[in-house]
Amino acid sequence: MPARSLPLATHELFHTRDIDEARARVGHALAPHELRLGKHAAGFHTRMNGTTFDRTGLYSIDYGGEVSITADAWESCFLVSLPLAGAVEVSLGRDQVLATPGFGCVESPTECMTMRWLTGASHLVASFDRWELEAHLGGLLGRELHRPLVFSLGMDLTRPLARSWLSIVDLLRREAETDGDILTRPLALEQLEGLLMTQLLLTQPNNYTPALSGEQPCTAPAAVKRAMELFEACAAEPLTVSDIAEAVGVGVRTLQEGFRRHLETTPTAYLRDVRLERARAELTACGPDTATIAEVARRWGFVHLGQFSRVYRERFGETPAETLTR
Repeated sequence: MPARSLPLATHELFHTRDIDEARARVGHALAPHELRLGKHAAGFHTRMNGTTFDRTGLYSIDYGGEVSITADAWESCFLVSLPLAGAVEVSLGRDQVLATPGFGCVESPTECMTMRWLTGASHLVASFDRWELEAHLGGLLGRELHRPLVFSLGMDLTRPLARSWLSIVDLLRREAETDGDILTRPLALEQLEGLLMTQLLLTQPNNYTPALSGEQPCTAPAAVKRAMELFEACAAEPLTVSDIAEAVGVGVRTLQEGFRRHLETTPTAYLRDVRLERARAELTACGPDTATIAEVARRWGFVHLGQFSRVYRERFGETPAETLTR
């Protein structure tokens, strides 16, 4: 039986019967993962087409048989899987869905993932650079994000909003398949990718949906405002949440609930972000000859250099060393 044709045929990336090659090449294009043949696999022949744009990418993939995939949090990009045929069982964190042609999934890069592709399944996958999508979200909100963007896993593709988003995906796909004029015009491509990101953020429920929907949070109580001021003023000092709660005259749990309700974060995360911003400002102002990353990290309360580098990259999309040398 001939293999079903895949979208983006003019942008073939590879086809192989070697599982190690498939794992490496799909991992390079999307996210590092482990790939194994399923218990009932009758064959294996991976085909993958795809192309990238400035901030997004489109791929089509078919494994030709049952496979299982596991991936740790990969951090780099959001993936929207749009089944063309068959079914795929997807688990991300605590969420589980069965992806089918009428029900896709949005995979956030901050959780571990497992997937079981059943025989006959093929997907179109839209990828979004994490840092670009979060920056775009910040632009829509008019403020910096204090928490990573996280989407709900399941995506009902029959909803009107989802159908509208799919029409934008389809336009981008057709432009790629025909080497369309939009792709040769940077401004037009920027606008199209921006529309694709905006519509995804408005279509798929996520932890910033209330803010995007215009739901205004209640005014933060005086204790939360005072705690924010203390965090800003004393970021270099060895503060604890207990210290701040005592200083503003409330209990720790009351302060935590206030930050969660009014700022969509925790006191600890807020202090960490303040310290990261101060560290980034210092690294930007200094040069490799006048400061070291370890000195700056310690000055702003980060004892473990490896952990500092990890959270710094998650926050700003580059390493401390890249900021310092630039």
